Amino acid sequence: MCIRDSHKTIHKNCIVVVHRPDTVLQPLCAEKVRSLPGSTTSLPWTIRRMSTRKSYPQFRQNTPVRRRPAGHDSSGGPSGPVAPAVRPPAESPRLVMLNKPFDVLCQFTSQDDRRTLKDYVDQPGLYPAGRLDRDSEGLLLLTNHGPWQARIADPRHKMPKTYWVQVENEAIERQLAQLRQGVDLVDGRTAPAEVNRLAEPLLWARHPPVRFRKSVPTSWLQITIREGRNRQVRRMTAAVGLPTLRLVRVAIGPWTLADLQPGSWRELDGF
Repeated sequence: MCIRDSHKTIHKNCIVVVHRPDTVLQPLCAEKVRSLPGSTTSLPWTIRRMSTRKSYPQFRQNTPVRRRPAGHDSSGGPSGPVAPAVRPPAESPRLVMLNKPFDVLCQFTSQDDRRTLKDYVDQPGLYPAGRLDRDSEGLLLLTNHGPWQARIADPRHKMPKTYWVQVENEAIERQLAQLRQGVDLVDGRTAPAEVNRLAEPLLWARHPPVRFRKSVPTSWLQITIREGRNRQVRRMTAAVGLPTLRLVRVAIGPWTLADLQPGSWRELDGF
């Protein structure tokens, strides 16, 4: 027979007193409870709250803590020697550069059938240092070393990133000056950028190809920024009347795309 409430469980011949700041957890048999002042002797058991310092000092006791002997397991039997924990060896920092093709997600997993980095870099433990939009191409750095990832991607380090950008219309000096000084976007004014005209570069063919409008000319710009806002270059060129048609990142800090072909990757020496 037992009675339960939110604070205690009472068995027929044993009482469990709940621990409180001024009490101690003390099991008592019913015979001892009947001998306490004020106890109800007509009941087979009674709950009494005992103070450790005031009411019933005769029931205070220092119960020794039973410890398992050294070299014994939880069942009490002897156990064998415990082997020290062995940590796996730390991985060496790695830095990899990838020429990300157009229409590839800058991640290793996808919930649909879109292409991801896993289709091109089958190296466990590597993660992108920064991002490159699905509809952008070019240089992407991957690393397994957190400090390198932060140093490359965190805008506080102001690592320069250079893009070749094909835009609609012929860029005029006024538009270039706006890009160099900073452009007002929804999330604030951009930092000054390095912007120059660029002759049409020799690049690989994009699949699918860029859609041109025969009646609208195009031009190429080289833009270097030190921020990391979402789709920043595209928004900057659109804000000055030069919508982006194609965007290729060719450099991050000291690393350049050089002759690396789309979908190919190369190991780097790191910092």
